[in-house]
Amino acid sequence: MALRFLVVWAVAAALAAAAAPGQPRRVSLLLTNGIVITQDPSSRVIDRGAVAIDGRDIAAVDGADVIASAYSGAETIDVHGAVIMPGLINTHTHAPMVLFRGLADDLGLMEWLQQYIFPAEAKTVSPEFVRAGTRLAALEMIESGTTTYADMYYFEEEIARVTKAAGLRGVLGETIIRFPAPDARTPADSLARTARFAAEFANDDLITPAVAPHAMYTLDAATLKACRALADRLRIPALIHLAETEDEVNGSRKAHHATPAAYLESLGFWGPRTLAAHGVHLTPADIALLAKRGVGMSHNPESNMKLASGTAPVEAMRRAGIAVGLGTDGAASNNDLDMFEAMRQAAFLHKLASGDPRAIPAATAIRMATIDGARALGLAKAIGSLEPGKRADVIVVSMEAARQTPMYDPQSHLVYVTRGDDVTTTIVNGTVLMRDRKVLTLDRGAVIAEARAFAARVRDAVR
Repeated sequence: MALRFLVVWAVAAALAAAAAPGQPRRVSLLLTNGIVITQDPSSRVIDRGAVAIDGRDIAAVDGADVIASAYSGAETIDVHGAVIMPGLINTHTHAPMVLFRGLADDLGLMEWLQQYIFPAEAKTVSPEFVRAGTRLAALEMIESGTTTYADMYYFEEEIARVTKAAGLRGVLGETIIRFPAPDARTPADSLARTARFAAEFANDDLITPAVAPHAMYTLDAATLKACRALADRLRIPALIHLAETEDEVNGSRKAHHATPAAYLESLGFWGPRTLAAHGVHLTPADIALLAKRGVGMSHNPESNMKLASGTAPVEAMRRAGIAVGLGTDGAASNNDLDMFEAMRQAAFLHKLASGDPRAIPAATAIRMATIDGARALGLAKAIGSLEPGKRADVIVVSMEAARQTPMYDPQSHLVYVTRGDDVTTTIVNGTVLMRDRKVLTLDRGAVIAEARAFAARVRDAVR
């Protein structure tokens, strides 16, 4: 009893001391002396600011002097004028496909998929392949400032385990497709896998399971309805490719007398926990429909340009109120997972396509890679901006390179000058995953060696 009293007294004394007037509150980590780009509702940029992190959450965001007077950190990182900003959110990728990077380039989507990617996957994809690919993708994302990513692939439970071990946040969807897949013979098998996967990671702090029907043209109506029903029953997101090519739209009109978006609407597929990737060939009616249903959109400018799929009507979608985030797509069609490059190319593409240099300005591109991506994934209450009470998903970006000098506008520099390897520190859920360019949650050498070994198998498989 005496011991219990002492423990209670000690806890009470500690709480009282932490709350004592005039005493700085003790927190786990301070990031200080940086240019803080908050992405909060007022879009504050604090020239000499700081972020206080307490456990997994952001405690405060303010000027460096204000934070120093109110908080003391168990650890303090002085960033010396670097940018402190929300971690980047990649709203669409296929993480293990980094192992197919550069396998088949300069091809159209259907030729690329049907003649190269699908056959390579059939011969090489296994749980071991997926783990190796995901480790490589996680390493690349941590090193380039991505803290959350949305994924569609096979053996998604393996992807989730590697993602969680690396410390990243993921919205991860088990792919459903009509032909035999590496992890399931039938769509029904894939749906059962999804249910097991969702149960394993229910209420996880880092992993949000999702159901991921590949596309309306690779599934029948009954399966698409079953995917929607499973997402509703388990209250998990649904991820799907949409209107990526003209061929997809023409095929849908021929088979269903409707655009892909309208056909999916006729099946009752759309809902507010749904993310559509690409949306390159959407009509004004499609855009109005998706806005009405609260569907999020992932814009993948590099993949769309490389595959010559077209230019998504991003400005029209944004005007309609659709939350449009940015994605890299898989590294087999990009060929990297650098979200700074995605921001730059999104801005360039829409200036060129519209003939308006004001289209997708730098500040908008950053929003698409942060808070708008969070909105598209339904996670804006937790991530996407630096605000007290949100999860501490934060990156520090150096502005010391020769190409970044001089700097007049940090937001312009982030989009038009900065690269992923300018990121020095990556933090997810309050845990430092990379500090001073050293990744702490993965063995970099071992990850790259493992990936090279699997690449040899891929070469043998496609000869």
